[in-house]
Amino acid sequence: MERFGLLFPRSAGIDVGSMLMVVSYTDRNDMINVREFNSFTQSLVELSELLQGEGVEQVVMEATGEYWKTLYCILESHGIQVLMANPSHYRNVSAQKTDINDAQWLHQLLAHGLIRSSHIATELYRQLRRYVHERKTCQDLKSDTLNRIQKTLTLMNIKFQHLISDIEGISGMKILRAIISGVSEPETLLNLVSLNRLKASPEDLVSSLEGDYQEHHIHILTSMMKAYDFHKSQMLEYETYIEATLEKLVPVSGSGEALAVIGKKKVKARKNEYHFNLRDYLESIFGVDLTAVDGLDEIGLLAILSVTGTDMRKWPTASHFASWLNLSPRPKISGGKKIGNEKRSTNNPATQAFRLAANSLWQNKGPIGQQYRKLAATKGSAKAIKAIARKLAIVFYNMVLKKEAFDPKKIQQNVEIREAKRIARLLKDAANMGYTIQKVA
Repeated sequence: MERFGLLFPRSAGIDVGSMLMVVSYTDRNDMINVREFNSFTQSLVELSELLQGEGVEQVVMEATGEYWKTLYCILESHGIQVLMANPSHYRNVSAQKTDINDAQWLHQLLAHGLIRSSHIATELYRQLRRYVHERKTCQDLKSDTLNRIQKTLTLMNIKFQHLISDIEGISGMKILRAIISGVSEPETLLNLVSLNRLKASPEDLVSSLEGDYQEHHIHILTSMMKAYDFHKSQMLEYETYIEATLEKLVPVSGSGEALAVIGKKKVKARKNEYHFNLRDYLESIFGVDLTAVDGLDEIGLLAILSVTGTDMRKWPTASHFASWLNLSPRPKISGGKKIGNEKRSTNNPATQAFRLAANSLWQNKGPIGQQYRKLAATKGSAKAIKAIARKLAIVFYNMVLKKEAFDPKKIQQNVEIREAKRIARLLKDAANMGYTIQKVA
């Protein structure tokens, strides 16, 4: 049996830790060396300069927590190609596990071309992903604060939050701010809002505002409103950073001018929506209007963009893309028979965005919504969400790769073919049983 060939002689493997980096590399004399560096920035720069000086062209690291990200950026800035290895894609040999063994094993696998690199977006997309994540964190904190505000109102036996559609709306916020300013008379509070916008009767609204306005409740409510305002201001601040990053991603002409003009948002932003024209930015960056696809909205597409970028050529086919998103079945086969499917979990934000988009289609009247309801009725909602999320991912991949507009007729055609097959099957079954079926005019 032939031995594995040496495909990447100028390579290195790094075992990443919180305070220690162990690197195994091949120097210019084709000798393998192992060195240790601490994780301070100056040491990471020295490590990168050492590899650059020895002519190392490729480096592989294991994606360990958050510790690899700084070293990745420094190596990238020194012109070294970095491959990130998923720990589940390789297993160490049966031996005592040490940092040196891990580094040498990674180095050996890379030298023989046996490492498959994980997808890492370019710097701008990594910045965008961080901004989007932090804004989502502030959004979650804001929602948690609103829940605590409603709990405090319940302790005060105030029930108006159950009579209005949204406590975060104009009427709800006016009443809350009046309460923390010291107003406790129900009629006075009710005069602050427009009754024409509320479905509840004035009598019920007055009764709902009669509560236990103790001083400590007001103090707690005041602190919670300050927290709510802070989280909301943080969200707006991150939006400015996100918009500035999106401006850098908009395609430009040879003279450096943007190919698309982004106008102002025409409608007022509601609740957690972005306050700038996110749709035009996405259409300009992707090169196609993806919001035309049922289920895909601006916030979800921004999350997907921050993870995948716009270069779909990283995945050879749409099926590879769906598999990377963990949206494809992975059957377990033993003895030539399928014995089940491998269960995998992922925290990929793009996967979560596609699954949320699929889940929102349960009332959709389009062809994708019809497919979702059919699968949910026969296979269950969990399998239906995954299957429709995969379909949306396939549509997304092809639209971005080919720059083609969404054509619902292609999906509708599939639905019509299935309906025709179903009718033909019913006619055949009826004929076998001696019945004749006629279509009602």
